[in-house]
Amino acid sequence: PKAAESARPLEPAVNALPALLSHPCFPAVFRFTLSLSAPLFPCPSTPSAMQRARRSAPAAGHLLLACAALHSAEAFYLPGVAPREYADGDRVEIKVNKLSSTKTQLPYEYYALPFCQPEEVVYVAENLGELLRGDRIMNSHYELKMGVEETCKILCRKELTSAEVGEFSTRIEEDYRVHWVMDNLPSATKYVDETNPAKPVTIYDLGFPLGFRGSTDIPGTKAGINYLNNHLLLTIKYHKDESFEGSRIVGFEVEPSSIRHTFNGEWKKADTTLTSCGASSSFPLAMNAAGEVIFTYDVKWESSEIKWASRWDTYLLMGDEQIHWFSIINSLMIVLFLSGMVAMIMMRTLHRDFNRYNAIDAAEEVEEETGWKLVHGDVFRPPKAPMMLSVLVGTGVQTFAMSVITMVFAVLGFLSPANRGGLMTAMLLLFVFMGVPAGYASSFLHKSLKGVEWKKNIVLTSCLFPGVVFVIFFTLNFFVWGEKSSGAVPFGTLCALLVLWFGISMPLVFLGAYFGYRRKPLDLPVRVNQIPRQVPEQVWYMQPAFSVTVGGVLPFGAVFIELFFILSSIWLHQFYYVFGFLLLVFIILIITCAEITMVMCYFQLCAEDYHWWWRAFLTSGSSAGYMFAYSAFYFFTKLEITKFVSALLYFGYMFIATIVFFLLTGTIGFYACYWFVWKIFSAIKVD
Repeated sequence: PKAAESARPLEPAVNALPALLSHPCFPAVFRFTLSLSAPLFPCPSTPSAMQRARRSAPAAGHLLLACAALHSAEAFYLPGVAPREYADGDRVEIKVNKLSSTKTQLPYEYYALPFCQPEEVVYVAENLGELLRGDRIMNSHYELKMGVEETCKILCRKELTSAEVGEFSTRIEEDYRVHWVMDNLPSATKYVDETNPAKPVTIYDLGFPLGFRGSTDIPGTKAGINYLNNHLLLTIKYHKDESFEGSRIVGFEVEPSSIRHTFNGEWKKADTTLTSCGASSSFPLAMNAAGEVIFTYDVKWESSEIKWASRWDTYLLMGDEQIHWFSIINSLMIVLFLSGMVAMIMMRTLHRDFNRYNAIDAAEEVEEETGWKLVHGDVFRPPKAPMMLSVLVGTGVQTFAMSVITMVFAVLGFLSPANRGGLMTAMLLLFVFMGVPAGYASSFLHKSLKGVEWKKNIVLTSCLFPGVVFVIFFTLNFFVWGEKSSGAVPFGTLCALLVLWFGISMPLVFLGAYFGYRRKPLDLPVRVNQIPRQVPEQVWYMQPAFSVTVGGVLPFGAVFIELFFILSSIWLHQFYYVFGFLLLVFIILIITCAEITMVMCYFQLCAEDYHWWWRAFLTSGSSAGYMFAYSAFYFFTKLEITKFVSALLYFGYMFIATIVFFLLTGTIGFYACYWFVWKIFSAIKVD
């Protein structure tokens, strides 16, 4: 966002989009896909160029036009992050989102608890990623006006039944936090990190606690009793500048407290005078019996020097920043050092082998062949289960292409936290559209391995991995439904996912397979013997199980530090926005997978074992096993999950992530080994 204000305007491109999208050749299925991702880039409320474009856009074009926002002052802003100016007295809307807990990992709608509701609850349009994350954004009963402060303003009075009090108490016991949104900024609780007294750091914790448990350390509370935070101090920070009119909101802080309100006389709704506001003798509101609850709030406006483009900096600030950078740099240095050593050893050893083999041929000696040259007649013999190998490699290409493109967009800032659900929506749509390279890679490899069942190959490539993920996801969704959580994906969204799968992904896989099967197979550098050679007995450390297990250590070592922060962002509900370092770690992962697979393959061929096809895929792919083991370690050491459904969700989703990582790393290792074997056998002379 800091660089957004200096970028060039894109008005010509915006004006051209309606004509493009309304063209009869624009497929309707793509318009449907765009409709799923449209809220990923919410429209700003003021840019004049955007308003002109929207008036001229047809219904389908309107969805994609939301991807570009032009400021009226000729400044370009990234999608969904155009500022809005408020004049004094303008209404500032607070939207309620969800309740979340790191203990249960089950989000709930805000109005699932008996909070004060407006006369009509209106759901805000959400993109696919928000729905999958359990976000349910709705309007609220809070009334705020720009620059107008309020003190102990009454929201409503509720008479809670014993069942409703029990619901509040249970959610407080489970450490639920409340999430709101104002001007696309999430609510946050501020605290100051005074680890370094000379330089205290202000850190935001997303949301605010629903309540707290009483203890002897908290005056007026009893141990074991839960107390509801029914009074909120809303501190809104705004920035003014001569370059624009009005004020821009740059901060949204919530400070909750629990007050058992009292009043004199009759209840007069908003005109009632509460005697408990500001009283030093007020008591917290216990959730141990049915009774009256009065919800109140204060509004405080603070002028801030923080510019609008920098308002997310506090949210993205990490308390363990130094440890984070040091760990990543340390990991990169180790991996780069090992990669350099591996490359040097491979180059020297192979260079000596080439000289020895070619010298023997030149001298026409009768000396028996030794080493990896001995298996030249079998090294390109098709492996067992070539169909499954080609399907896994094709799906791996699909996940690799999705990962690379997503990473690039994230580094460029298009998937910032300001776009809620944007990252998940982008990954899902990119995976769907990467069906073309998946079908091409799978079909061409299947053809190269002398496969003939091309129809089966296409169906498996388009259905095997998505089908496994959908079955796991659908099963987990049943358990979430049983908990009545907002994390349960609606039936309409499930139908939309099926349309993406069968309506877009599968036809694209067929399209890629068409070109893959039409391509002429590559001419092998050596002939394949008709009779397979017997593989000699291998020493214990060259057995497949051991070598595959050892091969996955180095790729996992390249990412496990970053994996800790990714898991924390997902399961501890923290922001993750160091995509630049993530891209660097991803590049190191590619290099490490390629090099460790080539080294293990070289040792295998030197032992006269030519069954390298599956070994190449599994060597680097075995790092996924370490990833799943680490996720189990993280579960038992960092999380406080006790419910069965919550644990099932954690391990179910981590199993899906493990499969994706297995396909990704396995494919990288396979193609690196394929290229390595092709090169070394092309460089020797064979009769």
